[in-house]
Amino acid sequence: MDITEQVKRLISGEKYDFLRQNKYLDGQIIFLALGGSHAYGTSTENSDIDLRGVCLSRIENLLGLSDFEQITETTTDTTVYAFNKFVRLILNCNPNTIEMLGAKQEHYFLTTKIGSELIANRKMFLSKRAIKSFSGYAMAQLNRLQNNLARHTYSQAERERHMLNSINRAMMDFDGRYADFEEGSIKLYIDKSEKADFETEIFADISLKHYPLRDYKSIWSEMNSIIKNYGKINHRNNKKDDAHLAKHAMHLIRLYLMCIDILEKEEIITYRENDINLLMSIRNGAYRKSDGTYDAEFFEILEGLERRLDYAKINTSLPAEPDIKKIEEFVIEVNSKGLK
Repeated sequence: MDITEQVKRLISGEKYDFLRQNKYLDGQIIFLALGGSHAYGTSTENSDIDLRGVCLSRIENLLGLSDFEQITETTTDTTVYAFNKFVRLILNCNPNTIEMLGAKQEHYFLTTKIGSELIANRKMFLSKRAIKSFSGYAMAQLNRLQNNLARHTYSQAERERHMLNSINRAMMDFDGRYADFEEGSIKLYIDKSEKADFETEIFADISLKHYPLRDYKSIWSEMNSIIKNYGKINHRNNKKDDAHLAKHAMHLIRLYLMCIDILEKEEIITYRENDINLLMSIRNGAYRKSDGTYDAEFFEILEGLERRLDYAKINTSLPAEPDIKKIEEFVIEVNSKGLK
């Protein structure tokens, strides 16, 4: 039985009764789509079935005091977003939600006329905001990959260097989220350690004046989170570790490919039909060396995609920002239809 027929049978069964019994979902869903590995074409026999959807809000949510943004049903790996919440996410080209508008036609279920209109108007939401959102998600995958490798295969001094690189990359994203601080007022560097079990460690020179305490607390929290992540001892077996590392590597490449499509073709291509061989080879452990690290060929692929992305950033015909007025008119129209 193919995945489409399997999902159709599943959602009509008792396990998915919440789709019909939950007051926010019953009669309100405008589309339900495959998510995760099945949606990308990179599933294995052990892959779970993830479903992602969008529903209209009820009158009490739009005009009253009730607040509803999404339903997450963990036992079936199903998430359904309220329409307005979904639009706010795709306005920023959030990778986890914008991909829902680029699924294969047969991977959509319970699709209504309004749902079809939303999918058909997907290009309206595309803009250069995709650069920051996809780059951020890709960077997160790269950090996970490097963090795992650092914890299991690198020496203490090498782990410290990777940790510093991860923190510096995180600090590049502080702009716009936290109050600005002068260049050099937070300086991180590696030096010889006096700790018995350390060769080297990260040191900090910090000089801030009249800086918002809450912003400093958040910055410190992000740095601390990275340090704690590197310090975790992973008790999973090596086989499972390898599978997780390979999955991070695959998703890193997939995110680059999707973002390039958005910038070059102005298309959301979730099912990676032309890239499945490459992605599955990475998922199955290609480009891994005997010590668990990745060989030069993998990083050549990554660097090639980074160059393509850099070129696409400059040459894309997408607008810097989406047409908010046009989108707002569409949202008003959809919500009006929903209320009727």
